[in-house]
Amino acid sequence: MDTPGTISCDDELRHWPADEDQARAVQDRLRPCVRLDESGPEPGFEGTVVGVDVAYDDARDVVAAAAVALDARTRAVVDEATAVGQVSFPYVPGLLAFREIPTVLDALARLTRTPDLVVCDGYGLAHPRRFGLASHLGVLTGLPTIGVAKNPFTFRYEPPGPDRGATSPLLDGAEEVGRALRTQKGVKPVFVSVGHRIDLDRACAHTLHLAADYRLPETTRAADSLCRRALASA
Repeated sequence: MDTPGTISCDDELRHWPADEDQARAVQDRLRPCVRLDESGPEPGFEGTVVGVDVAYDDARDVVAAAAVALDARTRAVVDEATAVGQVSFPYVPGLLAFREIPTVLDALARLTRTPDLVVCDGYGLAHPRRFGLASHLGVLTGLPTIGVAKNPFTFRYEPPGPDRGATSPLLDGAEEVGRALRTQKGVKPVFVSVGHRIDLDRACAHTLHLAADYRLPETTRAADSLCRRALASA
């Protein structure tokens, strides 16, 4: 894909890091490729939004990834794909992308359509090195990406108001790295951060639209269910 901020996926995968020092060096090298100067697709756009997620079988060192494409307006599932691979990197907080991305890329490649937006179950800029899964995946694919996480990681926030759509800054010191977003009245917020080629306002708007009935966006719910089924049958 010849899109802004893209580098060679093939080259990166051929030189995939084997240890923590190499992985952090990759994050430092690729972080300047993150594009923060684009607004991203408008909420309600005509196109496809894809959710990605993974499930692990630690006993076999196997990871299953799912990519589920939804109509961006209706949230109807229009395509889905899975991939199963071997875990190629140890579990290290802050470096989880290196366990997930090869198999996620495989699942994305099996879709019959190119995503207009990708929603990751994890973090983008809300990451100690400002280069979480959503940012890493965005740089490798050139696609607009956002991270929607279930917890605030190491960052602090004040609880947003109780109503659906309320937000509060997710902070690292004085820096806003994302937002706590309440997707359902009286339910715990999710934590939204920019990945690549989209701004935070639109990232939150897309998340809220995709979480019409539940705390988590439908993209994440569908991808979570599918990758678990793929792992069970692997």
